[in-house]
Amino acid sequence: MIGITTTVPVEIIYAAGEIPVDINNIFIADPDALQRIQEAELAGFPRNVCGWIKGLYASAINQPEMERIIAVTQGDCSNTQALMETWEMQGKEMIPFAYPYDRDREMLQLQMAKLSERLGADWAQVEEQKQRLDRVRALAWEIDRLTWQEDRVSGFENHLYQVSCSDFNGAPEAFAEEMRAFIRRALHREPLSPDAVRLGFIGVPPIFPQIYDFLAEQGAHVVFNEVQRQFTMPFPHADLLEQYREYTYPYHIFARIADIRQQADLRRLAGIIHYTQSFCYRQIEDIIIRRQLPYPVLTVEGENPMGLDARTRMRLEAFVTMLRERA
Repeated sequence: MIGITTTVPVEIIYAAGEIPVDINNIFIADPDALQRIQEAELAGFPRNVCGWIKGLYASAINQPEMERIIAVTQGDCSNTQALMETWEMQGKEMIPFAYPYDRDREMLQLQMAKLSERLGADWAQVEEQKQRLDRVRALAWEIDRLTWQEDRVSGFENHLYQVSCSDFNGAPEAFAEEMRAFIRRALHREPLSPDAVRLGFIGVPPIFPQIYDFLAEQGAHVVFNEVQRQFTMPFPHADLLEQYREYTYPYHIFARIADIRQQADLRRLAGIIHYTQSFCYRQIEDIIIRRQLPYPVLTVEGENPMGLDARTRMRLEAFVTMLRERA
């Protein structure tokens, strides 16, 4: 078991015969997620540090069999280096990986080559794993299509299956079978209301997934999950290196905005919710997003996995009502 702090070239991990585990997914699926944050604070993490970072720290510490962690030092979180140091102090072996800001092909190739060498993965086997995982990803793409084209999949279901493509739940074939079964059920559903307000959700996956159900209760349908969709690598014709160059999340905001605009038009969005995590440097990007996107944008901030507070509920309800009246 090798922990990962965000999406990395998992083809390399599988080619090495190892099992990738996205620590984010362990943390947010934990019924005691809030306790994980408290454990990190008891260990000395400041209160004004991102809840995801604290949750990642404690979740990995509670997994003694997770002896190695691949941490993305560039292209994800500015707190990752200090997080790595605290893990290393606890006896975890740290493996750094960096996405070059400018998408430089040679630099990315070097990072992938170093990771392959560190894990002992043969490049021919890595390419075979891309073909294997692309077959699984195709099922996630179909779930996404059923979300925005046929309105048969909820925003939360779309989020859940796409976000799981960061590590394929550690078992790609079992995950593929789970998605096939879900698709069969979804195809027999009645479509969701055609009057639902079509929303996009951009930014990092929320620390309170309950937001999807609340929006559905207000008559809104999230038909676009930006970062989660990127985790599925929706670039089927790219070679492995180009696949991770086209992946927008770890690079500059303008590539993300271009992707968001394209998908917003395609999916006929009425508005966009931009989720930002408290104490995260990506909050600053909200300035650019609001100036660059020609859609109504509501910025929602989250800190801990405590569910939606009353103020956020009121703001979401008012936003959906406003979009419905504009239609």
